[in-house]
Amino acid sequence: MGWLVLLGTLLCMLRAGLGTRDSEGFPPPAPHSCPPKCVCAADLVSCAGLGLQDVPAVLPAAAADLDLSHNALQRLRPGWLTPLSRLRDLRLGHNEFHVLGRGVFTNASGLRLLDLSSNALRALGRHDLDGLGALERLFLFNNRLAHLDVHAFHGLSALSHLYLGCNELASFSFDHLHGLGATHLRTLDLSSNRLGRISIPELAALPAFLKNGLYLHNNPLPCDCRLYHLLQRWHQRGLTALRDFAREYTCLAFNVPMSRVRFFEHSRVFENCSAAPALGLERPEEQLHAQAGRSLRLYCNTSAPAVRIAWVSPENELLVAPGSRDGSIAVLADGSLAIGNVQQRHAGVFVCLATGPRLHHNQTHEYNVSVHLSRPEPEAFNTGFTTLLGCAVGLVLVLLYLFAPPCRGCCRCCRRACRCRRRPRTPSPLQELSAQSSVLSATPPEAPSRKASVHKHVVFLEPGRRGLNGRVQLAVAEDFNLCNPVGLRLKTGSESASSTGSEGLMMT
Repeated sequence: MGWLVLLGTLLCMLRAGLGTRDSEGFPPPAPHSCPPKCVCAADLVSCAGLGLQDVPAVLPAAAADLDLSHNALQRLRPGWLTPLSRLRDLRLGHNEFHVLGRGVFTNASGLRLLDLSSNALRALGRHDLDGLGALERLFLFNNRLAHLDVHAFHGLSALSHLYLGCNELASFSFDHLHGLGATHLRTLDLSSNRLGRISIPELAALPAFLKNGLYLHNNPLPCDCRLYHLLQRWHQRGLTALRDFAREYTCLAFNVPMSRVRFFEHSRVFENCSAAPALGLERPEEQLHAQAGRSLRLYCNTSAPAVRIAWVSPENELLVAPGSRDGSIAVLADGSLAIGNVQQRHAGVFVCLATGPRLHHNQTHEYNVSVHLSRPEPEAFNTGFTTLLGCAVGLVLVLLYLFAPPCRGCCRCCRRACRCRRRPRTPSPLQELSAQSSVLSATPPEAPSRKASVHKHVVFLEPGRRGLNGRVQLAVAEDFNLCNPVGLRLKTGSESASSTGSEGLMMT
């Protein structure tokens, strides 16, 4: 019995030891946190199109992109994003949100993109978007927004793209953009709303880079002459929003709701509009001409002292001290902008943004910089080199003429040329003078099979006949071989068969 008790005690100790070792070395795996029916891949979580009415209670902590679109969500709990510290993109489009509520995005300090499009939102309160200090893109289009709090976007200091199209907004404050700073803002979509009351001076005071991304088409804008001239000037400058949707910029003529007139087409509504009231609306940019390779300095001239000055480059890069990312543009301590080596990429509109106690975001100064390439100086014409070259070419031609042997094809060329130059058989002076000259033939005249003119020879005519005045007339035969001058020889007097009175030499 004692042995049994001892053996049981040893087995219990051994089991306890194994259990301790297993628990320390091999911990049980954590339960999978991907919600049911959702798809989780690395840091992506997609629960789209599942008909969810509430946000899943457990979400992966490593999620950087969360897609909850195309569901039936109606509300969001405050602090529901606390476990998702790595979240960067949140998609909540195509749901049934009517309101957002305070503290919904309090723990979303790292969020860069928020999609709330295609919901049923009717208003945005002052604290609905608190906690989104790093947000860059906000999609609110295709809702029912009719009211925006004056400070609805106050905390969105890094926002660059705001889409408010396809809503029911009847007014929008361009003076302070409902609390939104214009330093980073590049796109403001207000198209397809109900904007009928619009402050034209506030619209004209916006920075140039924001005007380029301001979409106001498909709104019942008033047919105001100042607005007409302002939009015409933007269209002539080639701003993107005006160029891409020119036909969709309409206004109400004579305040009749159903009578819409296109701004950029010929219409009698704007025939009597004078450009005088619109001259002081928009401050024209200062035109600067710079030479490529030279230095350039721009000063931000403001009406009051500025506490902070920033610049926006033609490439929409925000320039603060010390300067641009590539180092080609520097922002100095006094707020001026300096370019040491002007290049073609520096051409365009530079906008100065000055802020201070007496200034707000629309205190801007614009410079339109044109870069011209330097023209190279023409090189002096070197006559000595051309003279030396001409002499060398002339010497080579002379040497070729003196020492180069003739080609073997010359004879054939000469024969061909002689045959082509045969004249028609007309009486020649040589035949007329046959009685006075001697024609020697190697073929006997009594041979009927040979023509007498096959081997004609050259003879010297007798001087003193037909007014030659003692000169010798030379007759060239048709078959005279110019390529074989060696075959020519002088015949002696005994071999000649000239006439009795002829004393000229004959060559065969």
